[in-house]
Amino acid sequence: MTGADLEAAAADSVRDLFRRRTQPFTRKGEPCANCGTPLEGHYCHECGQTTDTHHRSILHLIWEAIEGMFHLDGRLARTLPLLFLKPGVLAKDYMEGRIARHVPPFRTFLVALLLFIFAAEHAIHGMQHEAEPAAHRRAETLQTPQGRASEAARIRALAATARDAALKASAETRDEALADGDEPRAKVLAKYESSKTFIATQYARAVSRADQIEHDPDAAKKAMEASEHLGETAALQLRDLSFEAEIGGQEPGGHKASGKYDEAWFKAQLAKALENPEFYFVVMFGWAHRLAVLLLPIVGLSLAIVYVNRRQFFIYDHLLVATNLLSFAFLTNALGLVLPASVGSIWFTLLAIWTPINLFQTLRGGYGSSIPGAVFKTLVVWFTSATAFGVLLVALMFFSLTQI
Repeated sequence: MTGADLEAAAADSVRDLFRRRTQPFTRKGEPCANCGTPLEGHYCHECGQTTDTHHRSILHLIWEAIEGMFHLDGRLARTLPLLFLKPGVLAKDYMEGRIARHVPPFRTFLVALLLFIFAAEHAIHGMQHEAEPAAHRRAETLQTPQGRASEAARIRALAATARDAALKASAETRDEALADGDEPRAKVLAKYESSKTFIATQYARAVSRADQIEHDPDAAKKAMEASEHLGETAALQLRDLSFEAEIGGQEPGGHKASGKYDEAWFKAQLAKALENPEFYFVVMFGWAHRLAVLLLPIVGLSLAIVYVNRRQFFIYDHLLVATNLLSFAFLTNALGLVLPASVGSIWFTLLAIWTPINLFQTLRGGYGSSIPGAVFKTLVVWFTSATAFGVLLVALMFFSLTQI
């Protein structure tokens, strides 16, 4: 026996240590539970159903559930190293039909997305935990006369900013209405005066509430617990203060939206997000994982565009490659979110370099592009995907402002 034979035998022995043992088949001739065909082995040769009765201990069933979800077998050990270190080889295997040796690509994508969501929630909880001491100190400050006076002054300033922005928006819409001439001048001016009155009323309510907080410790405590601040209370009305809405039939103080988010409303909602960033990020991440699936067709479409002249590749192939790229992104970013802040910043800096390299390796190995071609296509796909991601992120941030 040669040295190579000994090495092969040793390797097989090591693998056997971790391979699930197949029990001897003792039910030959019994009818299959599914189709009734006499059994010959561990699987019915007629319908393919396993003959296993699944009579297991609780611990064994839990392990099988985990194994079934994440497919913790030899395929995972082959897939993950390729996903991180040789993504071009993995992409080529998938596109050429060598899928059985790897974890199914969409399953990897879903698990990676799930892990990213868990990591993001972990990061949010960490932010909330870090914010608790600051909130406690602020609550203690509000129990002192100096603290309440400072808070009341801050709220009056926010309310004044909201008032000025609303008045500016109403004046601009008044001028537009007068220039258009669609309505009588007297009617436009009357509605403008009505709008100013409504804005002044809301501002007066805000100032009154600030006075109450300044002189009443109980009112300050309730405001702190409910995250109510005068600037925000007044700002909540700003979408209803749009003079354009009033010209269209809106009465002051109603709830008919104007059809656009004016500058005053945006500033008000932004102030709310800055006042309670933890809640804002909770809302944003709650919608983010729903929209994350949209990245799949975006990346797949960008790949289809750069390889439009390669007829041998189909949309299905591009989507397979996109699942690999996004799985890599979700897994690596999930790891960064659970690392300590000092290490996490270094990790994300590394990812800023590693991610485009991973994309280059994928295009070079998976599609067989030349080095110059892979570099050019990497830049195009990277720019397209980053732009689309940026647009989605801005839209998500803006939409989240409407939900707080």
